[in-house]
Amino acid sequence: MLLNKLCSSQFRNGILRLTSSMRSLSVSTQLSSKITPEVVAAKKDLTTEGISNQKIIDRVNQQVISREEGRLFAVVHLCGKQFKVTSGDIIVVEGEWPPDAGDRVRLDKVLIVGGKDFSLIGRPIVQKDLVDVQATIIEKTLSHTRTHFRKRRRKQYQRINFARSSNTMIRINSIDIKGRVNEDIKPEPDIPRIF
Repeated sequence: MLLNKLCSSQFRNGILRLTSSMRSLSVSTQLSSKITPEVVAAKKDLTTEGISNQKIIDRVNQQVISREEGRLFAVVHLCGKQFKVTSGDIIVVEGEWPPDAGDRVRLDKVLIVGGKDFSLIGRPIVQKDLVDVQATIIEKTLSHTRTHFRKRRRKQYQRINFARSSNTMIRINSIDIKGRVNEDIKPEPDIPRIF
């Protein structure tokens, strides 16, 4: 009995404190909903920020059209890993990968592409028709032999295992920006891809 009365009085006190804090919050939200000069100034800043963003996009588009972007780099997602590549780089992809040696592939999952003055960051990837990263499979080999040795002292137990994993060497042929930034690009016909 006494425990029930005690719990109920604590419960009532907690509810009273909660409602008083809610009242103070509602008063502060009513005050903040009024339009102040700071709010008007912030809206003007947003419009000027949009104009400056458009200027930057125009400058990037001008560099892309006149081919003044310099040596392009890209961050590509390939077989669960990310690689920062430029044209002419050779990367090693670990694990089994379907293409054979000599095949030309287009790397579609481009996360970032950039030049000397700008970087285009995807959300999570850059538009597929905006950036074209071409690569060639150079070689499919096995890695060096890794030794896995286990031993327990004084138990006459020892095991030795050797492991080699498959690797694929890829040369990046070219990185090109094909379209204009922040514009709708006509999509290519949907081609089924196997990798």
